[in-house]
Amino acid sequence: MKNGIIAMDDDGRITEVLAPASPTFTAPAAEPVKHEGILIPGFINTHCHLELSHLVGKSQTGKTLLPFIVDVVTLREMEQDVIDAAIEKWDQYMWDNGIQAVGDISNKLDTAPVKCKSPIRYYSFVEMFDFLQPERAQASFDGYKAVYDGQADNDGNAKSAVPHAPYTVSDPLYDLINDLNDGTETISIHSEETPAEMELFLTGEGPFQDFFKGFGANIDDFQATGKSSIHHAISRMNPANRTLFVHNTLTDAEGIRAATEWAQNGVYFATCPNANLYIENRLPRYDVFIDAGAKVTVGTDSLTSNWQLSILEELRTISKYQSYVPFTTMLTWATINGAEALQFDDELGSLETGKRPGLLVLSGLEGDSPEAFHIGTQTAVRRIA
Repeated sequence: MKNGIIAMDDDGRITEVLAPASPTFTAPAAEPVKHEGILIPGFINTHCHLELSHLVGKSQTGKTLLPFIVDVVTLREMEQDVIDAAIEKWDQYMWDNGIQAVGDISNKLDTAPVKCKSPIRYYSFVEMFDFLQPERAQASFDGYKAVYDGQADNDGNAKSAVPHAPYTVSDPLYDLINDLNDGTETISIHSEETPAEMELFLTGEGPFQDFFKGFGANIDDFQATGKSSIHHAISRMNPANRTLFVHNTLTDAEGIRAATEWAQNGVYFATCPNANLYIENRLPRYDVFIDAGAKVTVGTDSLTSNWQLSILEELRTISKYQSYVPFTTMLTWATINGAEALQFDDELGSLETGKRPGLLVLSGLEGDSPEAFHIGTQTAVRRIA
């Protein structure tokens, strides 16, 4: 909408969306404040690990996923005041950089105090895993249940119990997770991020054998399905839950189709391009998702696998490496799709009367029309409300 006017009350709620070119347009009583650029709603970051913010720069780039996971497990312990300060710093950073809501993975309770006071709305995904060891399922669940109970779900925040990934969750733990949730939540799961994951489920072989041994786990009884890992996940998760598959760097059209047909309440695919490059030096083929009509969202992942927590930087990376993705498509991924995935779309994700979605100005775009816009090196975001 060229020269559009957004009227908001003191609480940031949109009271009017005015189009000067409309024949019914009536100028507002107060002179509007003009901003150079385009006005958009606040970004939605659908995949983050805020509790790992103290690990920025600790893991080297390009190590691939399995060595990276070892780094996270072995490096994450640190003085609590250092952890707390990093969480506060990067929560504020996300807000300052236009992020309105976050789907946040939680293995611990470290982020709970910040979430209770942050202007950002959080959907806490309390992540559980037992390294495919059924005998560990109950003990693992009991430990994570305390984290679930302590996570914020007031003031617009929400929470759910979620499986980490198909390669780390046993069948009994899936059952315990499904029983804790009531079927209305959004559930997230890491999915099809590395060739080793695909090899495990297709053949039962590959680097995961040694990976599990390093954590004192034995998977000799694991039965490969002969299908990609997303099939393993959907055969064990609850289709009634809204589901968010994360990373999807190796997901193909058949996997998208299978997940879409399985889901009863919507399925979304979160991409974290900078993290994918940081860890595996690869990106999803976004044309596969576009051609399939899949609902894509955008996440930052953690500072263990990223240089910042900025949705604009994620979009800049997509624009750089797969520049055929239209600007308007990326904007949809980063706003309303994310809000829908987190079930926050009643308030967030679009500039509509009655919503309180935040308001950003995106400036420095290349191109002279929405169809030709491109995020370049000079594109910047600034929060207005």
